[in-house]
Amino acid sequence: MGLPKLTLQRTLASYHGKQMPPCSILVVDDEPGIRELLCLMLEAAGHSVVSAEDGIQAPKVLAAQPIQVVITDLLMPERDGLEFITEIRKKFPTVKIIAMSGGGHIARDSYLRIAKNFGAHVLLEKPFSQSGVLGAIEAVQQMP
Repeated sequence: MGLPKLTLQRTLASYHGKQMPPCSILVVDDEPGIRELLCLMLEAAGHSVVSAEDGIQAPKVLAAQPIQVVITDLLMPERDGLEFITEIRKKFPTVKIIAMSGGGHIARDSYLRIAKNFGAHVLLEKPFSQSGVLGAIEAVQQMP
């Protein structure tokens, strides 16, 4: 699946010539392929990454270890990303949130605008690119 890890590392190392400081990231997505791809991208860029498959498992991960950034899908079975974002804002106010969506019954930009109102800091559309993901991480790292 995707780029070999060494190729991915070289690509990420040359990302605009920038060295982003490493951070701890939780990736939440019910699609295993997307979750694994994001983890690979972020680990290759030097970040510490853990993952959860839904909005039920994710709060347990957040409570168990220090996380600086959460990347969460919005449309997931059991518990959607909007509910999860609301919980993060209440229980973990210093955690930065990147909301992502590929859409569903309504256009993806509608879901993403709603996520912004719920407290997401940065919005990421699926399908995403390496530069889009790393740019989103860089954007939240620069926020107070």
